[in-house]
Amino acid sequence: MPTAHQDYNSNSPPMVSRVAIIGGGVSGLAALKQLAHHNPILFEASDSIGGVWGSCSYNSTKLQSSRSDYEFTDFPWPNRDDPSFPSHLEILDYLDSYVKHFDLSKHINFNSKVVELKFVGDRAGTGPGEYGSLLPGQPVWEVAVQHNESIQWYAFEFVAVCIGKYGDIPKIPAFPHNKGPEVFKGQVLHSIDYCKLNPEASSKLLKGKKVVVVGFKKSAIDLAMESAQANQEGEPCTMVVRTLHWTVPHYWVWGLPFFMFFSTRSSQFIHQTPNQTFLRTLLCLFLSPMRQAVSKFIESYLLWKLPLIKYGLKPEHPFLEDYASCQMAIMPENFFDEANKGKIVFKRASKWWFGREGLEFEDNTKLAADVVILATGYDGKKKLKTILPEPFQSLLEYTSGVMPLYR
Repeated sequence: MPTAHQDYNSNSPPMVSRVAIIGGGVSGLAALKQLAHHNPILFEASDSIGGVWGSCSYNSTKLQSSRSDYEFTDFPWPNRDDPSFPSHLEILDYLDSYVKHFDLSKHINFNSKVVELKFVGDRAGTGPGEYGSLLPGQPVWEVAVQHNESIQWYAFEFVAVCIGKYGDIPKIPAFPHNKGPEVFKGQVLHSIDYCKLNPEASSKLLKGKKVVVVGFKKSAIDLAMESAQANQEGEPCTMVVRTLHWTVPHYWVWGLPFFMFFSTRSSQFIHQTPNQTFLRTLLCLFLSPMRQAVSKFIESYLLWKLPLIKYGLKPEHPFLEDYASCQMAIMPENFFDEANKGKIVFKRASKWWFGREGLEFEDNTKLAADVVILATGYDGKKKLKTILPEPFQSLLEYTSGVMPLYR
C-alpha cells in the first residue's frame, strides 16, 4: 500500500486543473460550493461524503450543538427549530441534501485517496503569512491520488486541504516493555475500530463482557453508555479516567441559555481573542473578575445538576478552560442513571499498563477485562504531516502544543 512522501512514478503526464479539494467532510463540501465556479475536483478517500460523521461515529453518536448552530448559512436545516441533537445519520442526510441541492456531486471523485503533495512553484513567499497569488495562472502543486491500486498524478494552481485533525490516525498510549496490548489475552481496539462495527457486531463485542473504556471525553462517554446498555444483565463497564473534563447535560444554566455567556457580542468583550489590540487586552484584564464569575456560576449549576462530586469527577480547573478549548462534552441522557445502577463505574488513574488478565495500575490494583477500548483520540498533527510537504509542515509547529484556529 503506498504511503505519503513516497516517490510515485507515472509514465503518463499529470492531469491539469485549477483547484483541488482534499476531503469530503463538512469543510470540504463548504469549500467545494464556494469554489464551484472554478470547476474544482474534490478527492474523497472513502465511497461517501461526510468525513468523520461517516467514518468515526457510533450507533449513538449525536451532534453536541443545536441544528441552527451547525448548518450552512445558505442551506438551513429543514427542521432547524427542533431542540433535539441530530444523530450522525441525520447529519449525513443533511450533507447529502446539501450536495444534491447545489449539484456538487459532479465535482467529487470517490475512492480517491491523496497520498502525496508536491509544491513545484516558486519557493519564495511560502513562509508563514506569505502566500502570494492564490491562483498564479499555472500549476504549482502536483497531487498523487490512489484509485484502487493505481496512482494518478494531477496538477493544480490551488489546493484546499480539508481532511481535519480527527480520524484515520489513532493516538495510542505508550507502554513499558512487555506491558502493552500484546501480553493481554483479551481484545484491544481503538474507538476508530469500534466505529467500523455494525450494530450487531458491536453488541456481540460488548454483551456479557467485562469492558474497559479508557478516556473521559465524548467518545469514551458514548462508548461507556453503549456498553452499559448492552450489559443490563451482565458486567459493568469501567471507565479509566486520567484527566477530568467538565460535562454538561444541556445548554441551559439556571434557566439561562449558554449563548448569553459566550456567543453574544457583549459577552465577547470579556474573552480574549487572537491578535487583539492593546485597549482590548486592557478591557479583558479589567473584566477578568466577571469572566471568573461566569465560570463559577456555570460550575455551581453543574455540581447541583450532576453527581460529579459523588463519583469523583469534579475537575480542578475552571469550566471556562474546557469550554474555550472545546474539551467540554454533552452528557448522554440517563448516563448517571446507569452509573447509579452500577453499570458504569469509574477508576481514576494517571498511569496504567496491560497484564494478562486486564489492566494494572500504579497503586498496585488490577482490573480484570475481556475487552479494552482506547478512546484516546487521534494524532491530528501526524495526519496533516502525512500530506503536507515542506516548508508547509512548519505551519503545524506551535510552542503552545495547541493547534491555533487563527494562524
